[in-house]
Amino acid sequence: MNSQMKRGTLEMCALSVVSRGDCYGYELVNRISKCMEITEGTIYPLMKRLKESGLIDSYIVESNEGPPRKYYKLTDAGREELNRLTDEWFEFTQSIEKLLKGEFGNYDS
Repeated sequence: MNSQMKRGTLEMCALSVVSRGDCYGYELVNRISKCMEITEGTIYPLMKRLKESGLIDSYIVESNEGPPRKYYKLTDAGREELNRLTDEWFEFTQSIEKLLKGEFGNYDS
């Protein structure tokens, strides 16, 4: 996937994954990687920005399998932003699909 498209959709994808249940960074990377290739080095700066923006919150959970894990959860503001981004995404993709199918008619006028 083109890096510009990734950048434009990664925030929405991260919010969407977290909206389905709290998760830690590595888990988040694995879930998002099912549709686009990303690395942990990409996700952690994004999560920091989302937290600073009040869209997610985090908490630490001790782990029996290694160091403590930082889990992320969606805030009410994050849920509102996800809804806004999702609405924009579907409106955008439907318009592009119509354009690609030639449904906007003649371009000569």
